[in-house]
Amino acid sequence: MTISLRPSAARGHANHGWLDSFHSFSFAHYYDPAHMGFRALRVINEDEIAPGTGFGTHGHHDMEIVTYVTEGALEHRDSMGEHSIIRPGEVQRMTAGTGIRHSEFNASHAERVKLLQIWLLPAEEGLRPGYEQKAFSDAEKHNQLRLIAAPDGRDGAVTIHQDVNLYAAKLDAGTTVSLPLPVGRGAWLQMVAGTVSVNGQSLRTGDGAAVEQVDVVTIVADTTSEFLLFDLA
Repeated sequence: MTISLRPSAARGHANHGWLDSFHSFSFAHYYDPAHMGFRALRVINEDEIAPGTGFGTHGHHDMEIVTYVTEGALEHRDSMGEHSIIRPGEVQRMTAGTGIRHSEFNASHAERVKLLQIWLLPAEEGLRPGYEQKAFSDAEKHNQLRLIAAPDGRDGAVTIHQDVNLYAAKLDAGTTVSLPLPVGRGAWLQMVAGTVSVNGQSLRTGDGAAVEQVDVVTIVADTTSEFLLFDLA
């Protein structure tokens, strides 16, 4: 069994005034050769955007981008003509593929927006750009793992072009959930809030952990907790 902890306080950090961002992996001006990603998972940024501000129009290519809003409302516009508001419980998937331009702004002039921005390397380059957004209720994530992104879009998940299954969960204290991990696959746990134990390793708000060489990933909530769990080839 191998568990590599990524403590919240050890992450890269950039505060631009309008944006306060923590980087689990190397990103922008933060570079750490020991933390370049985990398997196909390339970026996990915990972003807090001030009211009335955001990311102006910019471009991406050959990346699967998943946005998970935890607080507030995020306004999205892109070069495909998509315009939407993303709120807690909603998941956005963008396939950048051959190229996409988009902007992401705090939809409120009074309240902050907090989110996890996730980048996954696609299984192949040059895909047609695409967009998808779906809502997942708290009830669906209550004391269980709810699939929110998968390569085949099964069970109502958004479709990502990589062999990755992404789950979200909100657990009451004392609850245990588990996920079988076939030989050769790895898991990444990213804490949103609370404290859990993953195969005996304690994680708190903002922590992450890579888990490999186990048959089952077992997560026990010590407090009311929320997290994302990636199952990666």
